[in-house]
Amino acid sequence: MKKLIFTSLLFSLLISNVCYAQYSSQQVDSIMGDAMDKFNVAGVAVAIVKDGKIIHSKGYGVKSSVTKSPVNNHTNFAIASNSKAFTTAALAILVEEGKITWQDKVKDHIPEFKMYNPYVTENFNIQDLLTHRSGLGLGIGDLMFFPDGSSFTIDDLLSSFQYFKPVSAFRTQFDYDNLLYLVAGEVIKRVSGMSWEDFISERIFKPLNMDNSYPSLDRITDKKNLAKPHDANSGTLKVLPDFQEMINGAAGGIYSNVEDISIWMLMHLNNGKYGDNLENELFTKESQREMWKIHTVTNVNRNPRYNSHFAGYGLGWQLSDIKGNMSVSHTGGLPGMLSKTIMIPDINLGVVILTNTSDDGAGIFNSVSNTIVDSYLGLSDFGWIDKYAAYLISRKEDGDAVSKKVWERVESVADSHINYEDYMGIYKDAWFGKVEVFLKGDKLWMKSHKSPKLNGEMFFYRANTFAVKWEYQDMNADAFAMFSLNEEGKAQSIKMKGISPNIDFSFDFQDLDLIRVDTN
Repeated sequence: MKKLIFTSLLFSLLISNVCYAQYSSQQVDSIMGDAMDKFNVAGVAVAIVKDGKIIHSKGYGVKSSVTKSPVNNHTNFAIASNSKAFTTAALAILVEEGKITWQDKVKDHIPEFKMYNPYVTENFNIQDLLTHRSGLGLGIGDLMFFPDGSSFTIDDLLSSFQYFKPVSAFRTQFDYDNLLYLVAGEVIKRVSGMSWEDFISERIFKPLNMDNSYPSLDRITDKKNLAKPHDANSGTLKVLPDFQEMINGAAGGIYSNVEDISIWMLMHLNNGKYGDNLENELFTKESQREMWKIHTVTNVNRNPRYNSHFAGYGLGWQLSDIKGNMSVSHTGGLPGMLSKTIMIPDINLGVVILTNTSDDGAGIFNSVSNTIVDSYLGLSDFGWIDKYAAYLISRKEDGDAVSKKVWERVESVADSHINYEDYMGIYKDAWFGKVEVFLKGDKLWMKSHKSPKLNGEMFFYRANTFAVKWEYQDMNADAFAMFSLNEEGKAQSIKMKGISPNIDFSFDFQDLDLIRVDTN
C-alpha cells in the first residue's frame, strides 16, 4: 500500500568470492543489535524459516516508546500490503472450488464496476485486479483512505474508476495500485457470501492455526501484545494512533506476527501443503505456480552482485531471480508500520521482518533481510546496514531541504494583497467529492468533506499558489494548492501536489481535478 518502501539500493560493486556461513540465532541477535543502533526504530520482530522449520523467531525493542513493553515473536504488527498475498490465496481457493476463474470478468460479479473506457470495463478480469497493470497511475485514488477516517464507501470506490485518467495503455505498464485489491475483496464477498475478513479468518487463518492473526484491527479483542505505530521523522520517536479500518482489508488490513507469518511462509514453500506431515492442502501446486508467475513485467535490478535477469509482479507477490534462485517477496507500509516478507524457494528459505516505525523501519527491514538472504546465497558481507543508514540520512536531508525552502518563502512573503473571497467556496472532484476553502477566524483554510483529517491552514506561496499545512501530521503530506482564475480574478479550479519529494505516493493530490461548484 505505501510506496515509500525502499526495495533495493543499486551498488555497482564486484562480487567477492568469500562465502559466509548461514546465520545462527546468536548472529541474528548481533545483526539486530547493530541495526537497532543505526536506525531510529521502536521495535522489530524477525523470523527465519529454513528447510521446513522455524529456526529463528524473536522480537527486539519495544511495542511502545511510552510503555517500554518489549516486542516478542507473538507481538502483532500491521503487515499492510503483505495482506495482498492473502487476498490472492483466498481467490485461488475460490478458483479451485469452481466458484470463479482467474479470467472471469469483474463486471460479471460486480455489475456496477466501471472503468475509464468501455473496452477496459468489458475486458477487465479478476487477475487484472491483482497485477497493477490497469493503465491507471501509481496509487491513484488512495486519498479515499489516506489518511484514515474518511467516509468513503464501497459504492464510492466502485464508481470512482470511470473518472480516473489512465497514464498508459491497458495491460502494458506496471503502476502499483491499492484500490483494485479492495475490489478483489468485494469479489470475494459476493462470490463466497462471506466478508473478506470472515473468509480470511475462516478459510486461511483457522486451518493454518494462525491463531494470533487478525484480518482487521477491530477484531483484536486483547490488544496487550499489539505494537503501536511510531514516527521518527523529527528525530524523536512519536507514538501514532492506530490506522483505522478501510472499506475492507484486502489491500492492507491484516495484523499478524512473525510466528504466524512463519507458518504462512512454510505453507507457501511447501506449495500449499501444511500440517505436521504436510497432510493438509490450502491450495494446489498449480495455484501456487499461478500466483508465483510473472503477470506484469517490472524493471530488473542490474546490481552485478545478484546477477538478476528478470523481475515482475505475480498475484500479490514481487518476483525476481537472485544468483540463479527465484525470489518471492513483498513489502508493506502504513503510518508507523512497515513489513517485509521474502522467500527463496530454491533453497527453502523464508524471512519476515515487521517493524513499528516509519521510514527508518524500511531501512532496517531491507538491510537486515538482505544481510540474512545474502548469507544463505553464499555472498560476502556487503555492509547493508551502514549503506541503508547513510542512504536514509541523505534522502531525508534532501527532502527536508526542499520543504524548508517552501516554508521559508511562505514566512518571507506577505499576502496582504490577496483577497481571500476570490478563493473561498466549494470545489468538487468527480471521485474525491467536495473540498471547501473558507475563513477560519481571519485565516484561509481548506478541508475535505469526506476525509476530515485533510483540513489545514493555507499559506500564500506565490502567484495563485498556496501551501497547505494539514492538521494531520502523522505522515508527511503537506501540499500545494494551485488555483486557476477567471478574467475577473475569481478562482475556478484547484490542482494540487505534494510539497516534499518524500511524500508517500498514497497522497495522490496530483490526481484531483477540483472544480468550483459554489461560493460562500
